[in-house]
Amino acid sequence: MKLIDGKKTAEDIRNELVIEIAAIIDSEKRAPHLAAIIVGEDPASQTYVKAKEKACLSIGMTSSVYKLPEKTSELELLKLINFINKDIDVDGVIVQLPLPKHINEQNIIDSILPSKDVDGFHPLNIGKMVLGLETMKPATPNGIMELLKRYKIETEGKNCVVLGRSNIVGTPISILMSRKSKPGNATVTLCHSKSKNIENILKEADILIVAIGKPEYITASMVKKSCVIIDVGIHRLPDSSKVSGYRLVGDVKFDEVSEIASAITPVPGGVGPMTIASLLQNTLKAYKLKN
Repeated sequence: MKLIDGKKTAEDIRNELVIEIAAIIDSEKRAPHLAAIIVGEDPASQTYVKAKEKACLSIGMTSSVYKLPEKTSELELLKLINFINKDIDVDGVIVQLPLPKHINEQNIIDSILPSKDVDGFHPLNIGKMVLGLETMKPATPNGIMELLKRYKIETEGKNCVVLGRSNIVGTPISILMSRKSKPGNATVTLCHSKSKNIENILKEADILIVAIGKPEYITASMVKKSCVIIDVGIHRLPDSSKVSGYRLVGDVKFDEVSEIASAITPVPGGVGPMTIASLLQNTLKAYKLKN
């Protein structure tokens, strides 16, 4: 069984970016700049934004974080995004999701300038991705594609099953895996809550990408031997044996599935670090396109 180490791969990507950004700074140009907006006090979101900020600073990239109170109105948030859109010294902007319920997430995503949308969620960027045009690809799916490429996982002609159809992961990765590219050229089946005979479909998968949001949902009995497993989920489960009081698990029951998989991403240390690495790549891309 091959462990697909996202933590190590993300580190490799950051080392590559350090060299490029150092060259930019040495030429007496400003460093690429990523701005992040967070609304409210959600602990997971706070942790994630801090990780993004730390990753930026570690490679010489400028980072700005706008922290807004939970009661911030949609109009106030839109005004801030408009301000950042117009700031010529900001190359990328992300709005941490989820947002408070009184704010329409799609309105916020639509308001971000597509050229600064390093999350890759704007409809224009999604449309370009569907057409196979160069664009900002959604960070998590792009991170998965990087893992497949760097670990030389063969995808052409393989049966790829994607479990989960979110706009953030499931739908875009199903498109990327089916594109005429490398990695890509897979035969893709997208399963969701209304799919029938899911277990039978899963057992046909050569590559299984799981983003269903249910802890340890996938067991060894659901997958065939030598399947490649990409686990996008991350959950906290109570565990009194841990100092933290919890343990992190994915959507896949790692201990038993890893016994029969040919390759698998761990949780933590798999897809998660690659999402942040992809944001950094997209920010540098946005900088280059503008300059």
